[in-house]
Parts: sequence; structure tokens; C-alpha cells
Amino acid sequence: MKAVKAEIIAVGTELLLGQITNTNAQYLSQQLSYLGIDVYYQTVVGDNLNRLKQAIELASSRADVVVFSGGIGPTQDDLTKDALGEVLGRSLHIYPEAMQKIETFFEGRDKPMTENNRRQAIILEHSHPLDNEVGLAVGIAISQNDKHYVVLPGPPKELKPMFEQQAVPWLLSNVLSGEYPIYSKMLKFAGIGESALEDALLDLISAQTDPTIAPYAKEAEVTIRLTTKAPDEKQAMEKLKAMEAVIRDRLPDHMYADQDIRIEQQILQMMTGMKLTLAAAESCTGGLIMENLTKVPGSALVFMGGIVSYSNEMKEKLLQIPHDLLEGEDAPGAVSEEVAQLMAHEARQILDTDFAVAVTGVAGPGSSERKPVGLVYVALAERGQDTQVWKLNLKGNREAIRIRSAKSIMYRLWLRLKQLQHEQPVD
Repeated sequence: MKAVKAEIIAVGTELLLGQITNTNAQYLSQQLSYLGIDVYYQTVVGDNLNRLKQAIELASSRADVVVFSGGIGPTQDDLTKDALGEVLGRSLHIYPEAMQKIETFFEGRDKPMTENNRRQAIILEHSHPLDNEVGLAVGIAISQNDKHYVVLPGPPKELKPMFEQQAVPWLLSNVLSGEYPIYSKMLKFAGIGESALEDALLDLISAQTDPTIAPYAKEAEVTIRLTTKAPDEKQAMEKLKAMEAVIRDRLPDHMYADQDIRIEQQILQMMTGMKLTLAAAESCTGGLIMENLTKVPGSALVFMGGIVSYSNEMKEKLLQIPHDLLEGEDAPGAVSEEVAQLMAHEARQILDTDFAVAVTGVAGPGSSERKPVGLVYVALAERGQDTQVWKLNLKGNREAIRIRSAKSIMYRLWLRLKQLQHEQPVD
């Protein structure tokens, strides 16, 4: 089956000036890929009729589907429909239902409607209107010469529901009607970067046809989306699970889930099943580990609590860390293997849990204790076992170091739980 290529055209001078971030392009690229429509190009063009027409003509020459965001509001510089009408040779007219909605909106607020608001009700001749459930500007979808155009509003709160509720059914009926349905499966990885993961799977990615393999990196975790087309779900799952098995065999110590969940959720599920409890002691992460854990519904079954001991004083007072470890000419200091080990050990003892995690380090922007930014120690305490400590040398800004520190100790906890699961006797 012929691949369907798409181009996204984001309209707005404010995008070119960097006054707002083009989050719509990211969202639309993801959503179109889920449908099996490949986005080959993303274009940003200002509020200029001639340049917008040129962008449309270029997109029409190289894409099957052109999706617009923005430029359909009430002002004179909202020119997307005008430009598309001129390129396609279609006249513009008022869509009565949209006009009635606009008039009702102003009547209900006892405000006069200015003439320029009529522009929000404009559609192209013989186009399919896309209702705007959140705002006033009507979108449109239209096909001409085997090319398909979808025009959406700029505000994400208007664009997303219009795309999902109005544009997707139109695309399925008018662009993808001869295609098999799209099925996807998410695989989640930790303890490995996107480039290293891609290198491990390079032959699969290079030779991919069906299923397709698409890696994404986010928040110190990596996701792979497997996608296939099939007549029914059973056949799709057979193909997806076969590819999943190949990937899992290559990266058994990094693939932690076969669904789109964070590693904290996977850990809590494992610990719930194993009837284990967890505590935390945090310094440079400032409670981030606890926040990530308690975001998960039902986390109270596992996570008993934690201690944020940001200052040396609190490390002494709350975790009983000896003063001579923290301060003094020969002291290893708060950012050290010794302190990380004691933080985890004491947190587990104080909260009487099966496991405890701890983090201490230098998140920046400046050094601390004459130690460099990015130096972090993470520790894992376990009932009846020696406490383990790992030294990390992390890169990035303050927030990136905090996130990577928190994810790093979660990864090591997951590895230990995985090991325990394998050691459990089979009934």
C-alpha cells in the first residue's frame, strides 16, 4: 500500500518571532503517525498572503495531506483560508451554522459583534466544515486533485478536540478508507539513552517495513512505538508481539514495560505484587522521587514516606548522619558515597520498610563542597542486605540532573526487583 505523506504548516508571525512555542506541530506529528500518515515536512510561515500561498503550493507538490494550524481567527492577518482558496481556486463564503454560533455567543454576553468576527465563520466552496466545540473559528477539510487539506485553529485547546473529533473521522473516510486499521504497542526502557538504544536496534530500525519501529526520548526514559497495519487486532498483535520479543531479548535489562507507563508505576506494581514497602531520602532531588511515586494511584500500598534532608543540619537531625561525615577538613561531605549509603540505610530503618532509596549530589548551577556539577551518589538499601551505592557523573542543567538522578535510582531498584522476581520459586 502506498505511503501517505503529510506536511504541517503552522501559520503565525508570533511563531517565527519565538513569542510562542510551536507545540501544535509536535502534537499533530504524533497523532498523524498513529493514523499511519507519515509527516515528512513541518513549515512555519508568517501572516503574509503571498508567502503562505507559496508554502501551500510547495506542500501540495510533495505531500498527500497538508494540515494547517492557525490563521483562521477574526483579524485581517488571519489569512489561511484566503490563501488556500486562492491556491485551489475556490471561493469563500459564510457557513451559516458557524455564523449562528458566533452571533449567539455575543448575544449571550450582551456585547456587540464586530464585523471582523464574521471571518471566523468562513469556509471554502465545497469544503467540509469542522465544528469548533471550544472556540468560534470553524475549521475545514477539503480534497482536490488527490491532495487533502485540513485547516485547524491555532490555540491548542481548540485544535486538539477539533482534530480528534472532527478531522480524524474525515481523514479515515477520505484519505485512509482503503487502508487497514493502524495498531500500535508501546515499549518502555530505562537505564539506556536514546542513541545507545537505537544503536542496539539499528539493524531492525534500518530494515523495518512492518511493524515500524519509532524511538522517542523523554524524562530520562526511552519509548519505542511499534506500529503495524492489519485486517484485525489478532493479526496485528501477532506481528507486534513477535517484534517485541526480539527487542526484549536484546535489551532484557532495560525494557521495563510493554505499555506506556512510567518506571515508578511499574515499580509500584511489582512491589505491590511482592508485598514490599519503600521509603526515600532525598537531598539534591528535593522530593522529586516522592512526587513521581505518589503521582501513581494506589502508591500508598507500597510507599510509606520519605525525608527531604536538603541541608546538612537536616541530614543530622532527621537521618542521624554523623556531623564528622558532613563537615570538617577531612570529612567526605554531604555529596559522598558514605553519606548516600547512610541516608538510604537510615531511611529504611526509620520508616521500617523493605527498601529505601537515597540521592545526594550537586545539581548546580554552581559547584558545592568543591565538587563538580553533576556529581551524584544514589543508594539502595534493602532489608537483610548490604546497602549499595552508585556514583554518577551527569550532564545537563539543574532540572535535567535532578530528573536523571531520580530516574537512575528507580532504574536500579527495578533491576533488583526483577532479580527477586526471577529468584522466587514457581508454584
